[in-house]
Amino acid sequence: MAAPAVEHNNNRMNDDHNLVNDSDTESKCDSEEVSYMHHVAELVEREIGGDLKSLKKVGGLLEKLTAENKLLEEQVLTVSSSVPLRVAAALSAAEESRTKLDDLLQKERLLSNMLQQHLQGAQSWADSLGQTLGQLDTLERHMKYLQCLARIEELSDSIQQFLMTNSVWEAIEAVGSMASLDMGLKESGCTHLRAFLRETLHFWHKILKDKLTSDFEEVLTQLHWPIVSPPTQSLSPPANAQELSSQLELLVSQLLSLQTSDDLISEKKELPARPGLPQTPPLSLPIQIMLLPLSKRFKYHFTGNRQTNSLNKPEWYLTQVLVWMGHNSNFMEEKIQPILNRAGANVNAKVELCRGLLTLAQEKLAHDAPRLLYDDTLFCHLVDEVLQFEKELRSTHAYPSTYPGALHILLEEAVFQKWLSVEKKMAVEKVDAMLSAEGAWSSQYKDITDMDELKAPDCAETFMTLLLVITDRYRSLPSPQAQLSFLALQRELVDDFRLRLTQVMKEESRQPLGPRYCAILNAANYISTVLSDWGDNVFFLQLQQAAVSVGEEVLGPLGATESGRLASLEGSLFEGLLALLERLRGDMLGRLLDAVMRDVKEKAQPYCKDRWISLPSQYDQATMSLSSSACPMLLCLRDHLLQLQQLLCLPLFQMFWQGLAEKLDLFLYQDVILYNHFNEGGAAQLQFDMTRNLFPLFGHYCKRPENFFKHVKEACIVLNLKVGPALLLCDVLKLAEEGLEDGEASLRPQQPTPESALNELGVYKLAPSDVHILLNLRSAWLNH
Repeated sequence: MAAPAVEHNNNRMNDDHNLVNDSDTESKCDSEEVSYMHHVAELVEREIGGDLKSLKKVGGLLEKLTAENKLLEEQVLTVSSSVPLRVAAALSAAEESRTKLDDLLQKERLLSNMLQQHLQGAQSWADSLGQTLGQLDTLERHMKYLQCLARIEELSDSIQQFLMTNSVWEAIEAVGSMASLDMGLKESGCTHLRAFLRETLHFWHKILKDKLTSDFEEVLTQLHWPIVSPPTQSLSPPANAQELSSQLELLVSQLLSLQTSDDLISEKKELPARPGLPQTPPLSLPIQIMLLPLSKRFKYHFTGNRQTNSLNKPEWYLTQVLVWMGHNSNFMEEKIQPILNRAGANVNAKVELCRGLLTLAQEKLAHDAPRLLYDDTLFCHLVDEVLQFEKELRSTHAYPSTYPGALHILLEEAVFQKWLSVEKKMAVEKVDAMLSAEGAWSSQYKDITDMDELKAPDCAETFMTLLLVITDRYRSLPSPQAQLSFLALQRELVDDFRLRLTQVMKEESRQPLGPRYCAILNAANYISTVLSDWGDNVFFLQLQQAAVSVGEEVLGPLGATESGRLASLEGSLFEGLLALLERLRGDMLGRLLDAVMRDVKEKAQPYCKDRWISLPSQYDQATMSLSSSACPMLLCLRDHLLQLQQLLCLPLFQMFWQGLAEKLDLFLYQDVILYNHFNEGGAAQLQFDMTRNLFPLFGHYCKRPENFFKHVKEACIVLNLKVGPALLLCDVLKLAEEGLEDGEASLRPQQPTPESALNELGVYKLAPSDVHILLNLRSAWLNH
């Protein structure tokens, strides 16, 4: 029963929908008819109007509308007849295009079939042609292979013939051609051919090199090479000096021509890779031969079981290398360098000699350094000798900085970490020793006034000297990362020393006025001053730039702000340490000021309780004198100032007395002036005590000490005003106060402001409310 009910409901809804649609259609038609009627009424009203005489226009109007209707019907008929024609034309064109497309597709299929048949037929020809071309390629490679063999045999026969006829230059040229052929076959896959060529080249190169080496060594021997002892003027030149010079030049030029083939076939003995080790070109062949006798001597003395081969005496072989450099430099510059210049070789003979000899020292150091890692004493001695050797090499012998020196051996990871640990260990031991020394907290220049401006204690000066020595040791390292590692060690040592100072300061804080406490303060100031100067040093500025790029690997992650400050040179590498030292210095100065002020306040109690309201007028006294109750306070101040002037350095003492003046100014203002009432004599006595006794105590350290006691100075001005000016000032203050309460200050522009009135009297620091309080402290008008 449910289904028929649903169907009945649906039919009913459809009927309702149809009724709604019909009603909508009827309403639309009615609205259109109404609009037409309105249009006709408007037209009649516009053309005829309300005049009955105009009805005669109806005929003309009807004819006009009939003509327009006819024209519209013709246009509609025309358009209706032309549309089918256009559609038919479009359909015809589409049919024609489809027919052409079918024809083209049929032709494409035919051509594709023909092409496939042609390719199948030509495949056998292509396979045959490919096989033939492959055979031709194989024959061509065989021919080139045979040509190479023939060229090798030809060059080999030529070299043999040239050597038999003693045509050395031609033989060298042929060997050079063979070396060029060898380099040309470098990428070839013919391994046997390359091996045969390399063996042939090595064979003839060795024969030629041995011949030239023998002749060269003979000439060098006649020229007294090598010079192993200090050259003397007594050696007379050989009789055939001119002939020897000619032979020397000829042999050096011939050996230089063999350089390419020698570099190609010689197995270069290189040191293990070192961090930051720059690549250097191989030594020129003449220099290699000249170094052979020196190399033999070096190995004889400093390898094996010889007594001169001692691990605890690295200075023996390092000094020997420097001695040989010095003895043979003149020979290289006078005999060999001109020949190299004429040959067009871009080689510095002296530098080449140093490079060759330095290689001997580098190999020896690389062998000995790992064996000393477990003996701190011998390792430290080795580092000291290598540093001295490097300094001598770069300065005395002008060895270029672009070439690696002996320091590169110390940058090997294990050796370098050992160096850092030993430096730290030795530095900590020295710090312990210097702090426990008897005169650690006294200045070694205390009796020399001109040299004791900073009054640095001996321990602080020795510590900074230690840091300076460490800086000198790593300054010449070729790696920025290594330099930054040492910088990190220095920063760690400074922070450790600061902590030690803090610990000793806490032990001495019970006696902040003692010499040791002041010495600790001087030490912190001295270290801070030196580090600030280092921050502007060119070397540390360069390290600062390196720290921005590679510093995070050594110094830890740098924040964006710190990196920006370092890159812009606004900060320094010691900025964090300087802040900590400044905090320590400020804390110690505060404790020192508190101790002095406690003593001063204790001595000032009688002065605070003096009877200022009953003192006689200054006119009743012949001469004014210092208040007797102020004497203990001023004597205490004088003694402390003199004592601390002797104990503190000048910058610290300036900070101290200025801070003391500030605290004393507030104390006197609050505990003496505001605490009491003053008659005319009391105010005059206070001003006399301050201006003639207290201020001059600080006049030794500045020209206008009263500027550091502004509260006291201005309070004395107010208290010592004559009655008339004081009353006027009081009226100005009262009027200003009343005007502010009533909001009428702007109605009386001629009335001076309290600030301008006070400024005329010389009062700038005190506020009008403070001045009003001071005026009320004058006993002359307590009842005013």
